[in-house]
Amino acid sequence: MELDLFPLWNSLRISAISTAIIFSLGIFAAYYIAKAPKLVKGVLDVILTLPLVLPPTVVGYLLLRILGPKRLIGSWALSAFGLKLTMTWWSAIFATAVVIFPLMYRTARGAFESFDETLAYSGQSIGLSNAYIFWHIRMPYCRQGILAGTVLAFARALGEYGATSMITGYTPGRTATISTTVYQLWRTNDDALAF
Repeated sequence: MELDLFPLWNSLRISAISTAIIFSLGIFAAYYIAKAPKLVKGVLDVILTLPLVLPPTVVGYLLLRILGPKRLIGSWALSAFGLKLTMTWWSAIFATAVVIFPLMYRTARGAFESFDETLAYSGQSIGLSNAYIFWHIRMPYCRQGILAGTVLAFARALGEYGATSMITGYTPGRTATISTTVYQLWRTNDDALAF
């Protein structure tokens, strides 16, 4: 019985890359949506948190409908750049990023909404720029929520199975992740290696 470490390495790099992407996008969306009018905030909340409530295989299926080689974006990327957006190790980044986005977004938004705006107004009254206030006052104040969102997003990406298996599949040594490998080993009755 030989332990293959590729699925662990692949899962770690997919999780790290998708978390880095979602860290920035989640903070950006959370910051601006937290300031939006109530109706706009509600509509955007429904749209942006949909991947959290949909079954992951449905998310994967919808991504296949967009990124598949015979679909709009997938065929364009294939013809323009020769890039296949499915069944590669990095296609799992699309799946995990979509699935983990709501975790980062909602947690960061909660942190931004709990921020005491009088601190920002005080900074503005002494001539501090909005960028300075954001990076030196707001972000340190909200760091616990942002850190929690980042950790949750990374952990969820590491364990992602449904959307990843739909868009990336399972090819040992190429696209295998921890979750897809455990499933395949269990399916082939190799309980010892799956464990």
